[in-house]
Amino acid sequence: MPYPLSQLNSMSQAEFVEAIGPAFEATPAIAAQVWHQRPFASVADLHQRMVAMVRSLSPEDKLALIKAHPDLGARVTMADASVAEQSKAGLTNLSAAEYERFQTLNQRYKDTFGFPFILAVAGHTKVSILENFAQRVNNPVEVEMATALGQIEAIARLRLDTWIEDDGKTND
Repeated sequence: MPYPLSQLNSMSQAEFVEAIGPAFEATPAIAAQVWHQRPFASVADLHQRMVAMVRSLSPEDKLALIKAHPDLGARVTMADASVAEQSKAGLTNLSAAEYERFQTLNQRYKDTFGFPFILAVAGHTKVSILENFAQRVNNPVEVEMATALGQIEAIARLRLDTWIEDDGKTND
């Protein structure tokens, strides 16, 4: 990695899904479906089409996508991309007190909304993540669902930008 966009555009569906399936956490079906729309003119074009696919999902499937994300700061098995993202934000080496604080906030958030707190942690610190928790936990559920989906879209874009290199070729 990163894959040149022209290579991505010429991959079989299985190769394509293996390469970018994790862009949307534990939901490789999004990549499998968008593969049929190749070639992509840019990473932005690919992302836009994946986002359109997500936005066309049923409410139940959107909720499943949100629930596929791990709790922030949790000590659980998660996708490699999530581990890397949480590590950069300092969430993989929390003190006992910090870990307990994150677990308490994660549980309060899930009890309130029925799904995990989602935040694109790139550029965030433990402190700014905790501030986001505090600000968002009092939102109406509809606002939080929309916010979570927006954060998932941002996470996917950051992942695609890391994994794919625009090379100006679309293989049309």
